[in-house]
Formats: sequence, structure tokens, C-alpha cells
Amino acid sequence: MRLVRLGALVPVVAATLAPTTGVAAPLVIGADGILCNLTETIAADQVDVECIVKPGSDPHSLRLRPSERQQLAEADLVLINGYSLTPALDDINTKATVIRVGEIAVPNHPGNDPHLWHDPQQVIAMGGVVSSKLQGVTEGSASSAISKRQKKVSAVLKDLDGWIKAQIQTVPAAQRVLVTSHKSFAPMARRYGIKELPLLDEFTTGGTLRPSSLRSITAAIKASGTKTIFADSLPPSKTMRRISRNAGVPIASKPLFSEGTAPGRSLVQTATDNVCNFVDAQGGRCDTKAAEQLQARWAAIS
Repeated sequence: MRLVRLGALVPVVAATLAPTTGVAAPLVIGADGILCNLTETIAADQVDVECIVKPGSDPHSLRLRPSERQQLAEADLVLINGYSLTPALDDINTKATVIRVGEIAVPNHPGNDPHLWHDPQQVIAMGGVVSSKLQGVTEGSASSAISKRQKKVSAVLKDLDGWIKAQIQTVPAAQRVLVTSHKSFAPMARRYGIKELPLLDEFTTGGTLRPSSLRSITAAIKASGTKTIFADSLPPSKTMRRISRNAGVPIASKPLFSEGTAPGRSLVQTATDNVCNFVDAQGGRCDTKAAEQLQARWAAIS
């Protein structure tokens, strides 16, 4: 739903208000990764935020629909993750300024890895960029409100960072290993002292599982000491099931969402879910009550 400004910004129901009585609020696209939820939280009702990559979808394989191309063409501001997270958004037709938020917030990220949001400190930096760019398309009290919400966002993310550190510490040191299919959690691994073992990226070419690859993967899994293999979707792929059987190590009963927010979950909910799934599976103990408090604080930002 688009919003209009009638002195102050208020939701508009087209059937009840004449379109000539107000000016449409700026249309901002929070395109991919966690940007939609981050932008919605910082912007609240000061702008009209639309998403392109839906929660649970793979940004790498996005194909733009005509309706999405139209949204992009009409937007006042387009926020994308950058680092080629979503190749379909690297060259778009729009009158708006296109901001590669991650590349500005975290320049020279190791390996140009686009999965910045798995480190809350990097999300804080991204939030600063989002806030600044939103204030560029708003004015007066709207701009001030955006700045205030961005500070609340940073406070929750700072506490999320501390919470994650505490949860990882409950995992025995030998079990602080994250065995996945692809290298999507490197920022989390670096931040919290976890060894990441992305099986298909390290031991296969193009994801093709040859007998020699399977032998190398099996040896690496056994050497890692992990209790669990983590899939990024359920049911897991045939390849991951074959790896699990060969190594004698089970696949976790819950997936880790690597490419953005989980369906129906905020970025904070997705982060705490991922951490608890990892911690519980690897012999630690997750503080779910504290996680729920962080989730509630995020939802209450206004």
C-alpha cells in the first residue's frame, strides 16, 4: 500500500481519500538479503518500502518479473546488498539512485562475500547507510524519526552480537565447526571463532559430486569432529543426503537460512533461529528466553 503525506504521514485507503489531497510517500526498494526488513524497521511509515527478493528465496537466482521491473523503474531509492548477491539487480533500469549498501558499509569485504548480515556488527554499519539514504528522500520530522529508529536498531543489534557470543561459548571448543553445503556463513565464522567447512564449494567443481570428491568430503567431515551437517533447505538435497550417509553424520533437523530472512521471520528472528539451531545441534545450550526478548525489542521499534 502506498502512503501519502497530509501534513504528517498517514496510511491511505484509496476508497476513502481522494488522491489529489496528498503527495505519495517516497517509494523505496529494499531489494535483497536482509535489506527489506532492515529498511522497513528503520523507515516505519515514513516511506513506502517494497521488497524484491521474498523471504526464503534465493537472491542469486532471481529473475525479475515485469511487475518488479515496473517497481524498480518507479522507485525513488533502490537499496541492494551489493557484492553481486543478486546478479539480476546489477544492471537495472530506474530513475532512482541505486545504493549498494553492503559495499559502502563494509568495503573490501574478504572475498567480496555478500553474506554480510551474518555478523550483526556489519548489519549495524549497513543500517547506518540505510538511515542516511532514507533521510535523503525524506525531510523534517520524518528524517528525524528515521534517525531515532536507526539508533534503536543499532542497540538491538549490538545486544544480538553479545547474545551470539554467549551462545557459541556454550558449545564445546572441538564442536565449534559449521559443516554446510556452501560458503555462506564466513562472516559469522570469523566473528565468533567457528570453523566453517563448506563441502561443495571446497571439494567439488560446480557442485558435482564425483567419487574422489566424496572421499575427500567424508575424510574432512570425520576429521572435523562435527556432530551434525547443516543443510540450507529441507528436505536436504540428494547430494547432501548421500554425503551424510557416507560420512555417518546426520543432517540437522532444522535448516540454517543463509540467503536472507526465513519465511515469516525478521532478520533478528532468523539470526537467533540459526544460532540456536547450530548451538543445540553441536552440544551447546541456547538461551531461547533471551532470544525472544531480542526478537520482541526488534518488533517494538517504532
